[in-house]
Amino acid sequence: MKELAILAPAAALIALFFAYGLSSWIGKQDEGTDRMKEISGYIREGSMAFLRREYKTMVFVILVLFIVLGFGINWATAVMYVFGALFSVLAGFFGMRVATKGNVRTACAAMNGGMSQALKVAFRSGAVMGLCVVGLGLLGIGGVFVVLGIESASVITGFGLGASSMALFGRVGGGIYTKAADVGADLVGKVEAGIPEDDPRNPAVIADNVGDNVGDVAGMGSDLFESYVGSIISAITLAVVTASINPAFGHPFDLPALEGSVFPLVLSAVGIIASIIGIMFVRGKGSNPAASLNAGTYISSAVVVVAAFILSYAFFGNFNCAIAIVSGLVVGIAIGKLTEIYTSGDYRHVKKIAEQCQTGAATTIISGYGIGLLSTVWPIIMIVLGILVANAFAGLYGIALAAVGMLSTTGMVVAVDAYGPVSDNAGGIAEMSKLPKEVRAITDKLDAVGNTTAAIGKGFAIGSAALTALALFAAYSQVVQLKTISLLEPMVIGGLFLGAMLPFLFSALTMNSVGKAAFQMIEEVRRQFREDAGIMAGTSKPDYARCVDISTKAALKEMVAPGLLAIVAPLAVGIVMGTEALGGMLAGALSSGVLLAIMMANAGGAWDNAKKYIEEGHYGGKGSEAHKAAVVGDTVGDPFKDTAGPSINILIKLMTIVAVVFAPVFLSIGGLL
Repeated sequence: MKELAILAPAAALIALFFAYGLSSWIGKQDEGTDRMKEISGYIREGSMAFLRREYKTMVFVILVLFIVLGFGINWATAVMYVFGALFSVLAGFFGMRVATKGNVRTACAAMNGGMSQALKVAFRSGAVMGLCVVGLGLLGIGGVFVVLGIESASVITGFGLGASSMALFGRVGGGIYTKAADVGADLVGKVEAGIPEDDPRNPAVIADNVGDNVGDVAGMGSDLFESYVGSIISAITLAVVTASINPAFGHPFDLPALEGSVFPLVLSAVGIIASIIGIMFVRGKGSNPAASLNAGTYISSAVVVVAAFILSYAFFGNFNCAIAIVSGLVVGIAIGKLTEIYTSGDYRHVKKIAEQCQTGAATTIISGYGIGLLSTVWPIIMIVLGILVANAFAGLYGIALAAVGMLSTTGMVVAVDAYGPVSDNAGGIAEMSKLPKEVRAITDKLDAVGNTTAAIGKGFAIGSAALTALALFAAYSQVVQLKTISLLEPMVIGGLFLGAMLPFLFSALTMNSVGKAAFQMIEEVRRQFREDAGIMAGTSKPDYARCVDISTKAALKEMVAPGLLAIVAPLAVGIVMGTEALGGMLAGALSSGVLLAIMMANAGGAWDNAKKYIEEGHYGGKGSEAHKAAVVGDTVGDPFKDTAGPSINILIKLMTIVAVVFAPVFLSIGGLL
């Protein structure tokens, strides 16, 4: 049985080779005019410069945690932590390089080949990110398991901790960067100066396009990278400590540690192949890019479903584990569809917000916030149903498998999500290069679909975060032998309230960080317009570099406190209040965090698409009072959906995996109080 584990690193290598092939193909596409190359160069240089400075800052965190893990736990876990952090960094780096190559080539493809060719280039650029995420994730976990076997379960949590810590810093830092630039560019450019989006006269326009990459490509990639590895790690950890399963449906069955550990690895290997098949089905034919993207997603999911039933029977002699996996997949697809309903301009909720924009910014904010709150209901119901079904057929191990199932097609999901920022950048390059209006129309259509796919990706990330965090929580409870959590215990209640508060504190830190950085950006853009009249006249060039520097410095400075909060909080509660109180804290953070994340992500997405709905010509179109109100709503929603909201996913998973890794320390201390 152990021999089958080799399929995991083998499939991972196939993903990486396929990503290299796509990257080479993208590199051979036409870059267009010299002006297009120049603008693309600005974006690429700004993006890579930010990543390099961000990674240098993270080195200090990696070094400190490596020493703490080495002396506090063991050096094997510390080494795995470094590998997890390194692989997360590499996934973001490779994906970013290709995304910043693909943007100008997408614009050129739109100019020379139309919608289908532009979609093909943009999607394949995003697919490199998706394949790097799953390839590096499964290569790390699968490689360690092949070498150490079952013994890897005691140290592999370090890999997950490395992935999670880097993901949080990457998501928060990228989110602060992109939204500071976006808010500054929109409020001063669109509302005050009355110039179009991506107008080259806007000093913040390059920083805005750089932000799309560091926030929505590298940030989302690192987010789903740590969810992906976290789900597999939780399944392996539970397989080692669970001897048998007594399901509510079907007969009891044994769960040998080896079979239970190899099963999620083999399933993930199948998921990689399924994602590659789905990626190849996105051909870009026809005028409806959404239909092509959805087809690839459904095909990859169908392959995983068939494989799950075959593998479940081969490993355990029943279909219980397959049903748990399918429940996760169904929940993921359902949350994606629900997110689309609440955030797409094709549905009534976004149209209602656009209608409210006619009476000003206040009603825009009220209606969007209300839609965000309303949008939490059905996703939570779906998550609960998924948990109940998975547990009924395969116990706690089934919940972990549901997370693995939901994330099995991560390669395809990230590809669909990362294609959006590439299309957005392509539109900016088209605008700044003064390409024909038909080109911008194509990139705008791709971008509009990209906004919806991005919202779906965020919904998917939140749903997977809930299941992954719950599976990791189950692993924590097994490690510390926590059978029940009594709400009659004051320590547990205290932990519960502290945990429920943490996502709000975390969101306050990230939102305020965006506000401070955006304030500096707005003042700088106003200064340049005020002191150099030639910018608006088109006779002098704005100082793009100054705006890029403002976003970079603000992001690197402000990402530290939220990142450390997720690590320090569970350590403090576990050491001071004990393992039961920490269990209460994790439960509180999971409950409030998932709800807050869904609300913020969907409200932000709805405000964004309400603005785009008006820009299509409804309620007065661009430049109208309704449009100005919609821009205000969009700028409020920007940090909701791209900074605070998606970062909460990582917060709850990082706190849980910190609890799992440091559980032996908490047990040895026993709680100082």
